[in-house]
Amino acid sequence: MEKQDYYKVLGIEKNASKDDIKKAYRRLALKYHPDKNKAPDAEEKFKGISEAYAVLYDDEKRRMYDQYGHAGIDQRYTTEDIFRGTDFNDIFRSMGINFGFEDIFSQFFGRRTGFDQRARPQRGNDIRYDIEISLDDAYKGLETELEVPRTELCDTCKGSGAKPGTRPVRCQTCGGTGQMRQTQRTGFGVFTQITTCSRCHGQGTIIEEPCPTCRGRGVVQKTRKIEVKIPKGIDDDSLLRLASQGEQLGSGSQAGDLYLAVHIKDHSLYERRGPDLYRKLEVSFPQAALGATVPLETFQGIEKVKIPEGTESGDIIKLKNKGMPQMRGFGYGDLFLVVQVKTPKKLSKNARFLLEELGKELPDDSERFK
Repeated sequence: MEKQDYYKVLGIEKNASKDDIKKAYRRLALKYHPDKNKAPDAEEKFKGISEAYAVLYDDEKRRMYDQYGHAGIDQRYTTEDIFRGTDFNDIFRSMGINFGFEDIFSQFFGRRTGFDQRARPQRGNDIRYDIEISLDDAYKGLETELEVPRTELCDTCKGSGAKPGTRPVRCQTCGGTGQMRQTQRTGFGVFTQITTCSRCHGQGTIIEEPCPTCRGRGVVQKTRKIEVKIPKGIDDDSLLRLASQGEQLGSGSQAGDLYLAVHIKDHSLYERRGPDLYRKLEVSFPQAALGATVPLETFQGIEKVKIPEGTESGDIIKLKNKGMPQMRGFGYGDLFLVVQVKTPKKLSKNARFLLEELGKELPDDSERFK
């Protein structure tokens, strides 16, 4: 099914505050909780409002959703990642329920083992890297090399955190599961609260002899050279995703992503408006009055621009398909030339005489206002 707009699901405006989002979710959660509402579609609606709340209440997820819609969320987050870290605890505690995010997912989304940390690889942090390029680079595209500081697996222990020749041992507190479970009965039913083991911190194992290089962390900080390709026609403030080029958490973990934020420097001649370009074109008075053909250097080479007879300052000449490349399509934008007629500040005697004679030939518009 096509997903509905998260803001409409919660019945809020796009400029809603975090307090507004929480109030809307709490109201709807009380209404559609499957233990209170026996309507056939209550559980599905509860899932929808919970997902909308998890995305919109998180600043980063909300930014991605506002910029890219559902595609920005689905391509970056698993279902578990969408809900992870959201403060469901506070909301449901105020409703008389004391259970966490894992319990919400297992009770209402049918994935009781979805949060066993050994069942699925953990994911490292994403990295944002800002780069500034010229408009010329944006026009042609750019291949460059970045030096990105990030957390990587330790080469000595290969991410295990244990001293070479040794291995981690099973945690006796949680029996190697990495989790502690507690069941309780509430007015909404019986819920199982799953918490991370405080001894092994969810790993299920204990490192008795740490690796001397990473000191048992399994990861080290390094600066890695990464080659990137910036496509031609890229817009200012675009965000490029380089999959699996982010940080790692340890052995068996998935690397996060690297997000390249591209900023385009102002150009001395051109102003960009989407795929179109604008620039000034200075012409002399005789060229404007009589018409002329003048050469102009563009990103595509020298163009011969035809100045129509009687052109005035402020007139715009359009050069079709001479703008920026279309990043998500074919062809180019247009180049718009804003004409400025130059007025000479110094005149020779002959030039002054000729202009005076021209003035005598031209109609005197001032007569109309007498």
